[in-house]
Amino acid sequence: MCRNIKNLFNFDPPVTEDEIRDASLQFARKISGFTKPSKANEIPFHAAVHEISLISARLLASLETNAPPKDREEEAAKKKARSAERFAV
Repeated sequence: MCRNIKNLFNFDPPVTEDEIRDASLQFARKISGFTKPSKANEIPFHAAVHEISLISARLLASLETNAPPKDREEEAAKKKARSAERFAV
């Protein structure tokens, strides 16, 4: 899975529309192979990103869990620590 696509479920505060759109954009880039689509592919590419965003938002709204919400700052610190360990010189 693309490392740039982040887990968006069960956070406090909840995920934003921008975060869903960013993840959807990364997904569309990954499966299409485009970082920036050509003029010929721009409309279908952005339409796909929009549809993926809508579906993702609907999925996130329908999911349920008994786990307590994850803290964004704590998760960011964990990610930073993993990155530091991975790229340690």
